[in-house]
Amino acid sequence: MEANNIVVLGAGVAGLTTAYLLSQNAANNITVVAKHMPGDYDIEYCSPWAGANYLPVGVQGSAHAEYEKKTWPVLQELAQNHPEAGIHFQPTIVYNREKDKQSATGQWFAELLKKEPWYKDVVPDFRPLPSEQLAPGIDNASSFTSVCINTAIYLPWLVGQCRKHGVVFKRGVFKHVADAANAHHSGRKADLVVNCTGLSSKKLGGVMDDKLYPARGQIVVVRNDPGYMSSASGTDDGEDEAVYIMGRAAGGGTILGGSYQKHNWDTSLDPNLAIRIMKRCIELCPSLVKEGQGIEGLDIIRHGVGLRPLREGGPRVEKEKIDGVWVVHNYGHGGFGYQASYGSAEAAIKLVAAALGQKTQAKL
Repeated sequence: MEANNIVVLGAGVAGLTTAYLLSQNAANNITVVAKHMPGDYDIEYCSPWAGANYLPVGVQGSAHAEYEKKTWPVLQELAQNHPEAGIHFQPTIVYNREKDKQSATGQWFAELLKKEPWYKDVVPDFRPLPSEQLAPGIDNASSFTSVCINTAIYLPWLVGQCRKHGVVFKRGVFKHVADAANAHHSGRKADLVVNCTGLSSKKLGGVMDDKLYPARGQIVVVRNDPGYMSSASGTDDGEDEAVYIMGRAAGGGTILGGSYQKHNWDTSLDPNLAIRIMKRCIELCPSLVKEGQGIEGLDIIRHGVGLRPLREGGPRVEKEKIDGVWVVHNYGHGGFGYQASYGSAEAAIKLVAAALGQKTQAKL
């Protein structure tokens, strides 16, 4: 039986997860081609900058929510049985202030912060916190068991899983998405390209998706470890500034965030924002530092700035023919790429099968 020659364009979490799932079918002969690979740190390469964790934000009944729902069991299984993937369980608390409802961060976390969210039947140990345990100004809060991912371990782990199944990795840069079909390691033109280029799809020839836009995020990575994750609906410092804390697995440090600055392409570090982030996180979780300490009690590893690939209308997971080449798109996952990765990749793979089936019928 003739193999399906497939090029996956992009090596972020969407591209690597899609390639990994595709590689489990022996009929697929896969090349991952990307400008940036795990180990690189570049503003164009979003995945290494992510937290990353599982805090569902998809609207109930949406494709986005379905992607998140289908991803949880995989992340849970990896955390339980595959420590080499760099994922661990963490208790988490999310706090809601009704006054943040119209802010950028309040809208981002709207589904997460509901009193009866859809994901309460998905994650373990979900429970609302009693009102008497809430600080002044907090209207409701919930706790549950989540996961936090050390991206510096997990992305290379995905590469290793792909390579174990015969996937070939190559560097490459293309002006047009159809040109990627000529980069298959077999030397033959690929039957199909999976486009997982994130924010770069805004300028990629043949795609040029003007619905894409960035949401700038800034973080501080510290050695301090409070032992649990925490986040809130917003802050009093600005409607596009956020507060969240998460500890990466396997000594990956604790992420202090952050910001959610839509349409902001600025790649430089804002030192004033960094100070506000650290102060907010200590206020949210005083156990980050010793009693009586402020930000001077934080042991900083590094600062980071990343651009989340947001898209009007949500992620694009669909197929089309571009200049005679079948292309399946899987991009535009904003700040939820990891927590939707397996569900989104599964949907993309169904489209790959449909397109390849049409290709076979056309040959007949």
